[in-house]
Amino acid sequence: MTDGGAVTGKVTITGGKPSPKGFNLVTFPDPVYCGRISTGTGWRLLNEFTIAPDGGLKDVVVMLVDVPKGKAFTFTPPTIEARDCRFSPFVSVVQDQQDVTVVNMDPVMHDIQAYETSHLGPRVLFNMPLPMNQHHRRNVGSDSHEHLAGQPMKERIHLTKGRRIFVMQCGFHAYMESWGMAVENPYYAVTASDGSFTLTDVPPGDYTLVAWHPQAGQALEQKVTVTAKGTVTTNFQFKAPTGHRSAHEMMENPHFGLEALGKSLDIRPTLELQKP
Repeated sequence: MTDGGAVTGKVTITGGKPSPKGFNLVTFPDPVYCGRISTGTGWRLLNEFTIAPDGGLKDVVVMLVDVPKGKAFTFTPPTIEARDCRFSPFVSVVQDQQDVTVVNMDPVMHDIQAYETSHLGPRVLFNMPLPMNQHHRRNVGSDSHEHLAGQPMKERIHLTKGRRIFVMQCGFHAYMESWGMAVENPYYAVTASDGSFTLTDVPPGDYTLVAWHPQAGQALEQKVTVTAKGTVTTNFQFKAPTGHRSAHEMMENPHFGLEALGKSLDIRPTLELQKP
């Protein structure tokens, strides 16, 4: 591609940061180890929105659709880590009929439940255990911070025609999620921590530019015209979702407090103190 142009811009969100989902650790396995990231009161939060001070939104997939030609597309399948009872990255790109690899770095077992989803509802893609490294210590607690790679689990994604959204959860720890958007050409980016993105070597022409975030509502679209060796700047702005978003909300419930299991639990946020 010798005369390709570029598409650059920034994705922001207005309305403030939505309340994170909250999970009572005593109702899930491994509350002490996974509680190394928690509120200090027995709750683990799933922060789905990473927002910069100026509203820049991280983890947005920005992509051109219906590109008839362009630079060679060599797709590198993603590798997702389970580390500290959290899937990372939170958002990635996937491709239909390609692999996704998942590795458990934790000294506890995880379970992969992967789906494709759309407004019509989810469909199971695969479900399998995610083993831990056998050299991990068996008794781990709040001060256990060692990570060893378990056996990588590789699965191929087979999406139904017209569906592009991939989501993976842990069957043991519901606060572990990772999302993916299926791409069909090399013209995509995942926004940085400041919400910025850049697509390069785009053939001159008229295109539809799409911005998608797994929890920010419907994807946004804009028409863009790329000229030879030119740069077009296009920005997107999401509105933060409001109201009741999930059944998982942080609350005070004496029936399911830290003593609910009939014994004392050493749940301490030794790695990260989360704030609602």
